Amino acid sequence: MTMRFSGGAALLLFLLAAVPAVAATREEPALRLTDRLSLGVTLQRLAASHTSYEFGNPYPPKQVPLSRLEFPLDSWWAGAELRADFPRFSVGFEALTNLSREVEGRMYDSDWDDEGDPDRKTVFSESRLRLERSYMLKADIDLKTSDWLGLPGWVDLRPVAGVRRQRFSFTTHDGTQWDLTGQEPPTPLPGDGIAFEQVYMHYFLGLKAGFDLPRPAGLEGLTALVQLDWAYVEGRNRDHHVLRAGERYTYEDTNGHAWHGSIGLRLGLTGRLSLSAMADFLAIETRGDHRLVNSAPGIDFAFPDGVKAWSGQNCYSLLLRYCF
Repeated sequence: MTMRFSGGAALLLFLLAAVPAVAATREEPALRLTDRLSLGVTLQRLAASHTSYEFGNPYPPKQVPLSRLEFPLDSWWAGAELRADFPRFSVGFEALTNLSREVEGRMYDSDWDDEGDPDRKTVFSESRLRLERSYMLKADIDLKTSDWLGLPGWVDLRPVAGVRRQRFSFTTHDGTQWDLTGQEPPTPLPGDGIAFEQVYMHYFLGLKAGFDLPRPAGLEGLTALVQLDWAYVEGRNRDHHVLRAGERYTYEDTNGHAWHGSIGLRLGLTGRLSLSAMADFLAIETRGDHRLVNSAPGIDFAFPDGVKAWSGQNCYSLLLRYCF
């Protein structure tokens, strides 16, 4: 995907340039970078989650949607996080990949292709879904502001900016299709049906905070964690209908926004080791253009009518972090 400098990206670049200058105004003891590093391993679960897309009919009667495809995301993921903490700011990078091979739930494919009754759903299919190698990446930077704002010492409030990249790759298989007009019996769809890939690129800006709670007996500390951020999102997907005649591909190029929030607790197990439990909620909505390409009949055209790609993601995670 080609990256364009959006307003969110410009804000991120500004923070990246400004934070070192702010940090340089403070006199801190010279420390090795390794004294500031922490390494975490994380296990995540996506539940009641999906990524979907739809498009309308560019020709009369211009029904919207003409077709809608819904891909569940309920699966297990794992990865690692590296973070560098400094007196005034911190920077981090996280990489995750899927552990699950088969997604829980079914992929749904719906069509509204009756020109005489455009609001009537005419075709519906559901298929099992295989999650091919996929990943989620995140890089972020935050800035300590609590002392500047005169907040109590048990509150740590930080503006945060960063980028997220999500790539979900699927293959549908062993499905069934129904003619909802009743003219045809159910049709089995054995083997692989659709190879689909969705990529979302987020440029986000928001606030995060930590609130020190009463220390549990025998443990280092307990902190409540919250974050809320907004992102400008660029999306692109590729859909290859393997069972269709010819080499049929569709592409959606979209842009829009996302809201993300998280809540959790971090428990200090020792002076260097901590365990965090988090719940994250992410809602993405983008709109743009749909392109259909099929080499056999020589089709290649694009249109913007009713094109939408969106995702709802609910993530629950555990993070075990060691500070060097």
